[in-house]
Amino acid sequence: MDGIKSGKSNSPFRYAGGKFYARKLILKHIPDTDVYYEPFAGGASIFFAKEPSKTSVLNDLDSDVINTFSQIRDNLNGLLDLLEGLPATKEQHTYYKNKSKPKSDLERAFRWYYLNRTSYSGIMKPENCYWGYHEKYSMRPENWPRHLRTVSDRLQGVTCTSVDFEDCINNAPTGAFLFVDPPYYKADQKKFYSCNFDMADHVRLRNCLIRNAERLLFLITYDNSKRIRELYDWCEVVEEHEWQYTINRTDDQKNGKKSADGHKSKRYNGREVFIKNYDKNSIEICNPVHLSTLIVPKQKVLL
Repeated sequence: MDGIKSGKSNSPFRYAGGKFYARKLILKHIPDTDVYYEPFAGGASIFFAKEPSKTSVLNDLDSDVINTFSQIRDNLNGLLDLLEGLPATKEQHTYYKNKSKPKSDLERAFRWYYLNRTSYSGIMKPENCYWGYHEKYSMRPENWPRHLRTVSDRLQGVTCTSVDFEDCINNAPTGAFLFVDPPYYKADQKKFYSCNFDMADHVRLRNCLIRNAERLLFLITYDNSKRIRELYDWCEVVEEHEWQYTINRTDDQKNGKKSADGHKSKRYNGREVFIKNYDKNSIEICNPVHLSTLIVPKQKVLL
C-alpha cells in the first residue's frame, strides 16, 4: 500500500464530547512546545489538528481507545485487511456488538473501530451503542483506508498509554504542555463513557494540576459551571468560549428515529471555559500557587 504522508489529519473516531468543532478555537490557545501530552485523549481531535511536536503522548484510561490507536500506528495493514470489503450494515453492527469475540489486540481494535464508525454519535458504552450510520452523512467504508493511512502517519513516534491521569501528568517532563479535556462536570457520563469520572476525580485532577502548576503548562477545557470556576479560581486565566455543533443526521436507533424519515438532531451551542496557567505569547507560567490550596475529597460513608 502506498502511504500518504501528512503532518495533520482528523481523528479516526466519532467521539462523544470530542473537540472536532472547536479545533480552530482551541488551537489559538496552544503554544508551540516540543513536548505535548493529552491525559484524556478520547478521539484526540486537537492532537490531530495541531502541528506535530517532537514528543507527543496520548493517554486514556479506556484501554480500547488506546489499543485502537496503537494498532493503527503499528499494524495498519493488518487492520485494513480485516476491514477490506466489509460493508456498513445494521446486521454487521449487531454481530460485532453482541457476538464477536476478538482473539487478539488487532481483532479487538478492528471490532472497536467498526462499531465506532457505525454507532450513533460514536457512543461505545455497550448498553448505549446503537446503530447510527447513514451513507450520505457518515464516512463510507471505502474511504476508511485512506483516512486511516493519514492517521497512522500522524501517530508514528507517538507514545500511547492507558494509565490513570495522575500518573500521566506526574510523569510528564518539566516544561511539557498538557491539553486537558476531562469528562464534563455535568455530563451524562454513564451514557457516553466506559470509564466513570465522579466528583472525587474532578477534585483529584484539580489537586494534581496544582502540584504540577509551576513546572507544566496546561490548557483545560471544561463545561462552564460555577463549581468548576470555584475549583480553578487559583488559575490566572479563565475565558468563556462558545461554538456551534453541527446537526447529527444519522439514525437514532434507541428512539426509533431515522434520518431517511427526516430525523436530525437539534443544532446546539457548546459553552465551555478555557482555563490556563500560562501566557501564550511569552509561554510563561502565571502566578504560582501554594499546596495549601489543595482540597481533600470527601470520602464516601459506608453504612
